[in-house]
Amino acid sequence: MSPLTLHPFTVADAERVLSGEVDPHDGWEGGYACTDEPELLSAYVHAARESGDPAPYGPYLVRRSGDGATIGGVNLFGPPDADGAIEFAFGLVPAVRGQGLAQHTVLEALALARATGASSARAETEVGNLPARRALEKAGMAEATRVADIVTYEIRL
Repeated sequence: MSPLTLHPFTVADAERVLSGEVDPHDGWEGGYACTDEPELLSAYVHAARESGDPAPYGPYLVRRSGDGATIGGVNLFGPPDADGAIEFAFGLVPAVRGQGLAQHTVLEALALARATGASSARAETEVGNLPARRALEKAGMAEATRVADIVTYEIRL
């Protein structure tokens, strides 16, 4: 059983976080509230207003199973492209880094991608972000391309 779960953001969640409000019911570990990802949340709110909720694509809260604390986020960019590939991004709060939760986050993101019907998944990270690279590799993803300081990992689902 995974030590975490993914929960879809709602438009109200995204608007609240973008305004700088942190709801104590969110349970953000260490005060993190995706504030370093405003462009993703803004794009999600815009898409939802224009075309309706893009679920199952879009932002997700990463919650620890034991206490329900929100410890990070995942964004599933979709739908899958013409080749059946889907891209995702993830981030965890500094307070939980080094606990092996990044690998579980990647595994949950891959399960979500698989559930959407994608045949492969990819994620990018900076060459110097060794913890993210290790998490992607431990989840079974392999380096596919490297351009400047960005590494793209891929996996068949």
